[in-house]
Amino acid sequence: MQQNRSQVTERDGLFELEAGSDVLDSPRYNHDMAPTKVRERTWNKWHITALWVGMSVCVPTYTLGGVLTAYFGLTVGEALMAILLANVIVLIPLTLNAFPGTKYGIPFPVLLRSSFGVLGSNVPCLIRALVACGWFGIQTMFGGLAIHLFLGSVFEGWKSLGGTGEVIGFMIFWSLNLWVVIRGAESIKWLETLSAPLLVAVGIGLLVWAMPNMSMTELLAIPPKRPEGASVVSYFAAGLTAMVGFWATLSLNIPDFSRYAKSQKDQILGQIFGLPLTMFLFASLGVVMTAASVKLVGVTVSDPVSLIGHIQSPVWVAVAMALIIIATLSTNTAANIVSPTNDFQNIAPKVINRTKAVLLTGFVGLALMAHELLKKLGLIVSDVSLETVYSNWLLGYSSLLGPIAGIMVVDYFLIKKQQLNLAGLYRDDVYPAWNWAGFTAFGVPVVLTLLSLGSDAFSWFYSYGWFTGSALGGVIYYGLCSMRSSPSVVKSSV
Repeated sequence: MQQNRSQVTERDGLFELEAGSDVLDSPRYNHDMAPTKVRERTWNKWHITALWVGMSVCVPTYTLGGVLTAYFGLTVGEALMAILLANVIVLIPLTLNAFPGTKYGIPFPVLLRSSFGVLGSNVPCLIRALVACGWFGIQTMFGGLAIHLFLGSVFEGWKSLGGTGEVIGFMIFWSLNLWVVIRGAESIKWLETLSAPLLVAVGIGLLVWAMPNMSMTELLAIPPKRPEGASVVSYFAAGLTAMVGFWATLSLNIPDFSRYAKSQKDQILGQIFGLPLTMFLFASLGVVMTAASVKLVGVTVSDPVSLIGHIQSPVWVAVAMALIIIATLSTNTAANIVSPTNDFQNIAPKVINRTKAVLLTGFVGLALMAHELLKKLGLIVSDVSLETVYSNWLLGYSSLLGPIAGIMVVDYFLIKKQQLNLAGLYRDDVYPAWNWAGFTAFGVPVVLTLLSLGSDAFSWFYSYGWFTGSALGGVIYYGLCSMRSSPSVVKSSV
């Protein structure tokens, strides 16, 4: 017989929900969005480390050093330092926002119901989802190119397809990504655990190939592309903000993964082991490989897929492309599909299940890449490059997402004091439909960021957008919640 009221139990600091009819019949609940049972939390620190290795070893990480030297005017040494420091900094919101996911087993959209309201949570969710769908499209473009080059190394006639072959590769890779995520979290865990050692081996192999063809001393001595005598501080800070923005998205939806962690210790250690050093080493590899590419293949090549495509041996190209396909797949499934899948379900959990949400994510990503695909098919001509879109996003979207990260941390640790009404997050009678404190704290930094674009005096507010946004958003939210007695605070008990 089905119980009427939901029950919450605790095991070693982990809470789980025995859903009653009050939750099961709620329009805010479905099986995929439900809190994970304690027995389902099977990811240890090494699984989480592998998750971060799998997400960090990808084409965009490889090109970060080039982005910082070309677009932000840093030297190679300054660029690598900015990447390392940024990933140490981003560990703070990543680890803090992972706490409620591990403790309560809830995904990102459900956690947002506490700070933005049960219905209001859809606004920041959709902002996050749109960014993820864009990245999904970009990564799928890289994966599709790798499949095209792989098939070209195996079947000589495939090369003659040109752009059409790349589009076919895109669609194959697109389908493969959706298939993995539809199969569920265990399939993602398996993929990340399998791919992590392979990706480390690829990095070592590429480094051995490149090192005899370049000089680290000469590389570090290359002068920066900024005005002579200009202070490094402003350039470094802007580059640092952009690098923090690289994982700004995951600092929000990390509960989507930490809900499967065995303990808080596992999620903390897994993230510390897996993120900063992997990002630093693979970005360093990108700098080294780009510098060595002139001697290796005769031209400067800034992405590994194209560089390996210049190798004359079809066998080595096939092997390398297969590994790059695995690398891009492990990044794309975890970083860019899981979040929007949960975000889209949050709109109407009874109508949109995981399979439908995965397909919706795929079609939005496909639509966002339609321009680039039509270019490859020769149906349109355009000067807009994928690299330009990618580099401009790094700074822009971090400014939007910073306030959300600050609000989430303040809400859980300072306002709710790590106590959430687990069943109430799935009903309409505990937390407000719209929490205007959250929207005010989000809106003010965003408006100031937009206004700063037209002001030389306040351009720093945009340049350091993630830091200014997260700090201001958190402070405003704390102030607004402290000034009023919120029903959601009073009822926030497990």
